[in-house]
Amino acid sequence: MGATLVIGAGIAGMQAALDIADAGFKVYLVERDPSIGGRMAQLDETFPTLDCSSCILTPKMVSVGGHPNIELLTYSEVVQLEGDVGDFRVKVRRRPRYIDADKCTACGICAENCRLKGRIDSEFNVGMGKRSAAYVPFPQAVPLKYTIDSERCLMVQRGKCGESPPCRNACPAGAVDFDQQEEIVDLQVDSVIVATGFDPFDPHLKPEYGYGLYDNVITGLQFERLSSASGPTYGEIKLNDREINDVVFIQCVGSRDRNLGNVYCSRVCCMYTAKQAHLVREKLPDARVTVFYMDIRAFGKGFEEFYDRVREERVQYRRGNPAEIHRRGDRLVVRAEDTLLGQPVEVEADLVVLAIGLVPRADTQALAELLGLSSCEDGFFQEAHPKFRPTETDVSGVFLAGCCQGPKDIPDAVAQGKAAAASAIVIMSRSGSALTPGEE
Repeated sequence: MGATLVIGAGIAGMQAALDIADAGFKVYLVERDPSIGGRMAQLDETFPTLDCSSCILTPKMVSVGGHPNIELLTYSEVVQLEGDVGDFRVKVRRRPRYIDADKCTACGICAENCRLKGRIDSEFNVGMGKRSAAYVPFPQAVPLKYTIDSERCLMVQRGKCGESPPCRNACPAGAVDFDQQEEIVDLQVDSVIVATGFDPFDPHLKPEYGYGLYDNVITGLQFERLSSASGPTYGEIKLNDREINDVVFIQCVGSRDRNLGNVYCSRVCCMYTAKQAHLVREKLPDARVTVFYMDIRAFGKGFEEFYDRVREERVQYRRGNPAEIHRRGDRLVVRAEDTLLGQPVEVEADLVVLAIGLVPRADTQALAELLGLSSCEDGFFQEAHPKFRPTETDVSGVFLAGCCQGPKDIPDAVAQGKAAAASAIVIMSRSGSALTPGEE
């Protein structure tokens, strides 16, 4: 029976899995988080069309979750890979959710009764909101099953909830199960697609911008959650009920920076900043919006037109790389040199948004060693050839898709996911082992 292992269930991994499954082959989709969806699930709108991100992504997630040829292994990670093309033997570690997924109805009563209700920073909201130790990452999660955070749960960590944890007592379905254990799943597949995505740059590495020191210095990803109707402020751009009249965006934070070693362009920052500036103008029509940039790279279809549109919406673009941010009274001051005017400038702001770049995931090197892959100088996975074999690796039968191979936008990630799927289908087709729907 032909099968493919897809590691990572962001937009690239999901697209690859759907294409393979629709062709009649088995797919094992492994995701380390409790839900599929990846980074795209955190976005408010997508550039340059301003489509609702969730409106695009959620139907695809539902299709993945309900496809008879896709077996979801969420809250799991690959720990061993042996063999070669056509005969890979894989071990996947499934972490305990401490919730029986078959019994869970996603009613949320366990989260409401958790002793840590509203006290844990929400990873999905990038610390802009709170959650309980029992949680679902976001309302449209697939699978829509609660998970108990083993690293923070008082019962799992220290047994401090006693013999009668309130979450377990309150669950009407009896789904809370603290006796669950980690398990190892053995798989045999013909090919592997790596679609593990990226990490956002850590702006603490640029202390001159005051991230973590000033609460009104946030990242572009945090802005997405503020702007989203499903975010902690239900789509209002506000922080601690503070009035926002001046917003400053700073581009290339963590990209094109030789001091940090990130000499590459992250490709998406110029356009997501333009999109966010548009959202500020839409939701705060009287606000003054300034964008500090090094160069504008609007390379994609419709990108230049969107950039021109935003500039016409009273968004001021100033060419210069800010040197520092400091507080003056209740406001922030951004110091920079305007390189077009050839003079230093100071711009006051109520909110500063850092357009952080894309960096390799923290576990990239460990996964590369596990799979026998190589990495390029910037730390992303190395493709076999950038022009003729962009989805292939030096390991036959192992393919790359999405931002694990390098920064790219959503359309490019989807296209690479489809290309990787086509390559995997070729391998499985040689054995003529397609499944009929639902067959295993």
